[in-house]
Amino acid sequence: MSTRSTISKKAAITDPDQGPGTRRKRMTVPDFMARKGGEPLVCLTSYTAHVAHICDQVCDLLLVGDSLGMVIHGMPNTLGVTLEHMIMHGQAVVRGADKTLVVVDMPFGSFEESPQAAFRNASRVIKETGCHAVKLEGGVEMAPTIQYLSRRGIPVMAHIGLMPQAMNTMGGFKAVRDEALWDRVIEDAKAVEAAGAFAVVIEGVAAPLADRITAEVAIPTIGIGASAQCDGQILVFEDMVGLLPRVPTFVKRYGAMEEMMRAAVGQYAEEVRARSFPGDEHTYKKK
Repeated sequence: MSTRSTISKKAAITDPDQGPGTRRKRMTVPDFMARKGGEPLVCLTSYTAHVAHICDQVCDLLLVGDSLGMVIHGMPNTLGVTLEHMIMHGQAVVRGADKTLVVVDMPFGSFEESPQAAFRNASRVIKETGCHAVKLEGGVEMAPTIQYLSRRGIPVMAHIGLMPQAMNTMGGFKAVRDEALWDRVIEDAKAVEAAGAFAVVIEGVAAPLADRITAEVAIPTIGIGASAQCDGQILVFEDMVGLLPRVPTFVKRYGAMEEMMRAAVGQYAEEVRARSFPGDEHTYKKK
């Protein structure tokens, strides 16, 4: 069976409230918001259909993050990611997932110019990928844009704290730990909530700050390098499974995929050079 056909035949998950063999229903934006203060929300990044299919079995949200520029395309940061990158990978993830809420990042330069420009680009992302919402970085300064989008039928997930797209103005990827900066981040959180964001990612902040924001806003908070008390957590899939050599402070590696892949590639190379692969069982016989 081909990879494509394997992905397209998605396994049903039994919902105990609907009877055996019933497919778990798709997570929606209202469903996601209703989990505020309840069972923690499980979120991961995904950039491909196959990874999306794997994560779809247990996750509540899949984010097609602009981190794909670094993880998939080898870029030094996220600033070189284009709208076309996001749409291509967004299409793949939507094909691989039929249960999770799929959110696509708005890349740098696609939403900052004006609310109108943001709407044109965000509506294109939703039309061409079939995703359910977009995510954009920024707090107080992006509140008018978030309001403009959400009032026109585009659900928006906000992103505050450490904002990778602002690395040039922030002097790099710097966590917000200095208590003198906390009020600004709290103001950002309340501004995006008031503007209509359905959830907010809080990245790279001191745990007590994340706890305070989670307690003071009525929308779900999704932590990454924040606090276990957030309403949910998100990690980059490749970081989480141990596929990337660098391990950020806030990442727990739940697998050792790089080591496993290196071993598999090494064994394959040895067998090819020794002419022990392909064996008889891997070749076609004449009729």
